[in-house]
Amino acid sequence: MLIFAFSSCKKSYLDEKPYSSYTPLTLTDSLGFEASLIGLYNHVSTIFSWSDRQGWPSVWQVGTDVANATANQEGVEIPYYNYATLTSTDAGAGRTWNRNYILINLTNTIVDGIENPDVNTLSPIGKSLVSAEAKFFRAYAYNNLATCFGGVPLIVHALSGPKTDFVRAPIAEVNDFIVNDLIYAAENLPDIEAVKTNTKGKMYGRANKFMAMQLLAEVYLRIGKPDLAEIQAQAIISSGRFSLIKSRYGIKTSQPGDYYSDMFQYGNERRSQGNTEAIWVLEQENPSSVVGGITDNPQQRRVWGPAYYNITGMLPADSLGGRGIGRLRLSNWVIYGLYKGNDIRNSQYNIRRRYYYNNPDPAYANLYGKQVPFTGPDTLYNICPSTTKWGAFDPNDTFGYAMIKDFMLMRLGETYLLLAEAQVKNGKPGAAAETINILRDRAQAAHVSAADMDLNFILDERARELIGEENRRMTLMRTGTLVERALRLNSNDPAKPITGLTQKNLLLPIPLTEINLNKDAILEQNPGY
Repeated sequence: MLIFAFSSCKKSYLDEKPYSSYTPLTLTDSLGFEASLIGLYNHVSTIFSWSDRQGWPSVWQVGTDVANATANQEGVEIPYYNYATLTSTDAGAGRTWNRNYILINLTNTIVDGIENPDVNTLSPIGKSLVSAEAKFFRAYAYNNLATCFGGVPLIVHALSGPKTDFVRAPIAEVNDFIVNDLIYAAENLPDIEAVKTNTKGKMYGRANKFMAMQLLAEVYLRIGKPDLAEIQAQAIISSGRFSLIKSRYGIKTSQPGDYYSDMFQYGNERRSQGNTEAIWVLEQENPSSVVGGITDNPQQRRVWGPAYYNITGMLPADSLGGRGIGRLRLSNWVIYGLYKGNDIRNSQYNIRRRYYYNNPDPAYANLYGKQVPFTGPDTLYNICPSTTKWGAFDPNDTFGYAMIKDFMLMRLGETYLLLAEAQVKNGKPGAAAETINILRDRAQAAHVSAADMDLNFILDERARELIGEENRRMTLMRTGTLVERALRLNSNDPAKPITGLTQKNLLLPIPLTEINLNKDAILEQNPGY
């Protein structure tokens, strides 16, 4: 005891060794790197799950060609259709900048750590796998920023303290950095069937080389290299690892539906659950059964799903996708003009257009089972036609606050669309038509010809295939078509029309807070803001 007491008085005994996420000492072995890599998936989910501003999913859809805000809008989405109010203090632009730069710093911490010559507990192959996974996410974040803001500060090493002299790198420099990261990731990430395993089997939610290849194809299209984009997309398709869903599967095959709608059922979205199209599914878990299964409270169901239960004689139901709020509605162009013929993507199981009274209370016996009539403002957000992709009823959350479904971020259907876009830009309309017809065969839609092939048709087909899935705003910003398509196809909404949209809106404003904090250098604002 005396010896302990004496030694405890020494100053060295009180010296602290802080182990934080910024401390290299936390990244010395495989367990430390693995924990940091898993943290990247957790952070990426926060890009999609923000609930403080419940209209966040609407930011990326309203004011484009596919959707409009409704009377049930939350507020953060207003500048994205009333474009005159989109300024450098915008919350949506600020959130986009913040989430992606945090992801970049997290990935830089991992890359710096794995490249530290003093780290010798991993094999060269082990190091390359860690670096590839981190570099995929770094490229993902920089591509988001480049698409939304143009040239941005290029940070290639982790920051451990304040920095106030950022400058914007030329967009070409940012693009080169993204491409190099993705090439490395594609060469060093595992095949999707060679991913890590745990007690439940293969961890298909972890990064694989095809995720890097798909993102690389998109990047090549954005930077004007469609020949290289075509190579990447074709390689994914030719790999034989993925196939389009063409027959029913999964947990609801005994219920009414079709094979396309099966792909979006809760419990069917993952490769391990039978989804052969899945390239990257950001997996979530019901927090009622898995603590921390989601980050925040994702709002996609509430945003995309109509508030049908507001109508007397209607109750929230699993068959109707649970409880939505209807913060947005599909544009008239999508509802009335996008789909032709018997396209399965427009079936009653994929675009719900009719509702039937379902309250069994005897007070509504005269209504029960009858179709709800389309009258008045109800058609704008209570019983408006809507995609069923985000619908799911959670009996643990009958109020329906959080959406617990997975985020299907890459699938083979989009790979064909990226390939067709590249083929159009490479002057191969016949090949593009053949590619599109593969998707249209699956959808039971009429074939198209080479004469139909141009960028606008590809963007139309993206809407048909990916409505509710893709970040439509970023697609139209990437292709430079936001202004023309939004004004041509969606300028007549009676409730929340698009106003003030100009070419400057092909980029978002640099957040004013970032400019003001950057006191030792000039962080230039985008033109017009």
